[in-house]
Amino acid sequence: VQLQASGGGSVQAGGSLGLSCSASRRIYNLLAVGWYRQAPGRQRELVASMSPGGMPNYADYVKGRFTISRDDAKNTMYLHLNSLKPEDTAVYYCNIVTDKETYWGQGTQVTVSS
Repeated sequence: VQLQASGGGSVQAGGSLGLSCSASRRIYNLLAVGWYRQAPGRQRELVASMSPGGMPNYADYVKGRFTISRDDAKNTMYLHLNSLKPEDTAVYYCNIVTDKETYWGQGTQVTVSS
């Protein structure tokens, strides 16, 4: 399975961005989908995840600002980023976990200026 992420860019603090991640085919035996981010010099960290049933889970530092969603008919997941802060600057990665494999997208850069 190939994951193609898109939608990153540069925005001023307080702005919004939408990320998407499309899978090359339908995913079976899904355990979770998620978005992670990695800032320079820091470890990759979980931003948001979603269970197969659609239950979202957010890191405390993005609660109320970011929204994860997915469209199974399009094999696509999304992350909408609102009220962006300079500390949200990072490369954002999409992630899919099945019962057999873990897949990662190639990453998309989000840059927030103050």
